[in-house]
Amino acid sequence: MKKMMLRPGTPDDDNREYLPEKIKGTDIVVNENGNNSQPYPERLQEFHGVLTDDGLADEWYVYVPESYDPSKKTPLVLSMHGGMMTGWGQAIYTSWTYVADRDGFIVVFPNANYKRFWQVEWGKWEPDGSDTPGSMEGEPEGVKSSGDVNENHDIRFVLALIEKMKAEYSIDEGRIFMQGMSMGNMMTSLFARNFGNLLAGAAGSGAAAFLNLIFTPEGKLINKGGPVAVWQSRPERNDIPPHGAIERKVHKWNRLYWMKLNQCGPIPQISVQGDNNFAFYKGECADVVYFDIKNRDHGQTLDDAALVWDYLFSGIRREADGRIVCTKPVRERVGDRFAFAVTAGAKRAWFGNEPVEMSGEAIRWKKMKYHGLDGGAKVRGEYTMVPLSFLAAAFDAELTYRQDGLVADVTLKDGRCLQFARGSIGCIMDQTFTQMLAEALERNGELYVSAEWFAGDVCGMHVSECDEVLYVTDHVNRLSANMADLIRDLLTDSVLVPGYENWM
Repeated sequence: MKKMMLRPGTPDDDNREYLPEKIKGTDIVVNENGNNSQPYPERLQEFHGVLTDDGLADEWYVYVPESYDPSKKTPLVLSMHGGMMTGWGQAIYTSWTYVADRDGFIVVFPNANYKRFWQVEWGKWEPDGSDTPGSMEGEPEGVKSSGDVNENHDIRFVLALIEKMKAEYSIDEGRIFMQGMSMGNMMTSLFARNFGNLLAGAAGSGAAAFLNLIFTPEGKLINKGGPVAVWQSRPERNDIPPHGAIERKVHKWNRLYWMKLNQCGPIPQISVQGDNNFAFYKGECADVVYFDIKNRDHGQTLDDAALVWDYLFSGIRREADGRIVCTKPVRERVGDRFAFAVTAGAKRAWFGNEPVEMSGEAIRWKKMKYHGLDGGAKVRGEYTMVPLSFLAAAFDAELTYRQDGLVADVTLKDGRCLQFARGSIGCIMDQTFTQMLAEALERNGELYVSAEWFAGDVCGMHVSECDEVLYVTDHVNRLSANMADLIRDLLTDSVLVPGYENWM
């Protein structure tokens, strides 16, 4: 493994244009949320030619690392740019060339043939093809596919490009991968659903597939390519389709599509590392990775390619008999060592990388302030209250009740002793008095306290909350909206869509 080396660039702070042509061949870099570039790679080569029998000329860019050895089989990655972008733009807005230098694989960045737009299918967000509030506007003129994937020029171009790369370089046919951003993700999905048998893995960021293109109205999968290892990046502020409810549904059904095709179990390994929210699914045929980035807009982060390679592509290959096998990736796909999640109304909690039963449902509780003669109520905080028995189990503490269950004593592993009483916002800790975020509640013979306060203030954990889902870890985490939606499904027994209860 070659050592990675960052290259400094010249910021163009006075020009925040998305893809200024003056970047090409220079060290100028662009920085804006979601699209941050590297200097133009010196080894990036530009090619032009006619590769298909329809006579159309195409353009593509190839990055061959200095370490390339023609006597050794080399993985190949095809990275597909977003709409209105270029192959060289995809090269500078990703970290593929950095990782290629480190691990010694070849990357190809094709250009879409028609006005920088891929010839992708356009559809509806509902599986039955009906209109949905928040649907995208119609495709740009001339972009829509003919409907016959074998007549799609861009598909034929990519197929020909793969053959050309195999002819000119020593390509490992069991380790060919594709990744795309936005419209390039739609192109990657189209290719994988029809020619996935040529790939070991497919990854994409930004744009999910229209549901009526991947499901029949009866809920059957539409697929010709077969299982393939899949990575889906879903930036939290992606907003495609717009409006949260339909976006969550589309993201969920896209995830379920590949989970079902790859025969994945419904329970993933979850890891939230800073802004990066991962759900790792293990499949009988191939694995699926679902990735959400906190506070990121539509597009791809500069490290997205490195994450795709390190967690998935680096440990995936397709055998000659078509089976996809897992080898050791650069970074292991495992859940957080210590983590738990709770949400109001759910009796289940996420703990030990699986749903576990609590003695009662979590409660969303308002801390109130009454002021003035009229007693006007002001909400000074909302907290997730959970049974003390769950918190004691999560932190390996000893819990005892007395006074008919109205007073509780908790002894932590470090020897600290805490005392709680029904209706009191106070907690006695080693004979000192401290105020909690909210008063202790009593429900069904058990005391409830704020999970935020107990995990954060008492146990020193990192606590984040998104859409009323609370996530607690022993390291920095910032829970994102898509991962909160996924966790809520796990805790409320709604992992599968209606009609898919027995899909496994």
